[in-house]
Amino acid sequence: MAWRGAEAAPRRSALALAIAVVMLFPTAMLAKGVSRPSSSTKKSVMNVIDGCWRRDPNWRHRRQQLARCSVGYAGKMTNNIGPNVTRYKVTNDGDDALDPRPGTLRYGATRIEGKVWITFHEDMQIKLEKPLLVSSFTAIDGRGANVHIAGGACLVLLGVTDVIIHGLRIHNCETHEAEEVMGPEGNVVRLDYPDGDAISVIQSRKVWIDHNTLYECADGLIDVTHGSTDVTVSNNWFRNHAMVMLLGHHDDYVEDRNMKVTVAFNYFGPDCDQRMPRVRYGFAHVVNNLYQGWGLYAIGGSTKPSIKSEGNIFIAPNTDLKEVNKK
Repeated sequence: MAWRGAEAAPRRSALALAIAVVMLFPTAMLAKGVSRPSSSTKKSVMNVIDGCWRRDPNWRHRRQQLARCSVGYAGKMTNNIGPNVTRYKVTNDGDDALDPRPGTLRYGATRIEGKVWITFHEDMQIKLEKPLLVSSFTAIDGRGANVHIAGGACLVLLGVTDVIIHGLRIHNCETHEAEEVMGPEGNVVRLDYPDGDAISVIQSRKVWIDHNTLYECADGLIDVTHGSTDVTVSNNWFRNHAMVMLLGHHDDYVEDRNMKVTVAFNYFGPDCDQRMPRVRYGFAHVVNNLYQGWGLYAIGGSTKPSIKSEGNIFIAPNTDLKEVNKK
């Protein structure tokens, strides 16, 4: 089903400005030993991630090369590729949380054993009945289609590893009661964390969230909690939301002290209030992001976090609320 909502015609002038500023700003050194882009990358006005795959005119036929383009604490996502990867195409925008049909997103993300690379046959809007538990070694690749996950439940990464979420529009996510859903490897599990986030990363590691548009959900847009680590959040557009990104579950949850998250090349705004991100415990490298105004604050922390902020651009709102950091 084709989707022609408000997202199909975003405020292009603001987004174009954001992309241009973030790409042209000198690229700071990212964690995990990623070097500065080459001179050819700078000439083509691409950041180190986009320059890795966008120059290939045949990227549609070499989609798995995307896994070599990740930066930061997620490292390279090469565990997601190889000759034994199942290529799965979503052809059905329907959803059954307990008995997903072949062709649906939930079937590809939960019922296929081993590595799976998911693409989409056409533009579609998917309304999930219940939160979608994504299996380990899964790549959801929305490139080439206008894919919205909206108006229902959204994505949960619970106790998994090696997951890529790329090129989706996730918005208007709703809260749900604790309930049973189809989980990884076809196992029905009871989910106790459905709090209305666009993407919840719980007890998981080696996750790359890139080039998504996220807005207007019931709780956060991205939460990384409960001991999750080795996560990169890059090239996303966050807009029209109050509490954007939480890194670290709770002040009493000391297991998050080993958390490592990279937040790079993202555009925050318009109308984002706070938590871009908010960090508890752990370490966050916040680098080369553009902040188009904020409400309470842009970057915040509590309970002894370590936050390295570099190469970011902050365009303060035309109000008295000009404080960038809060602790």
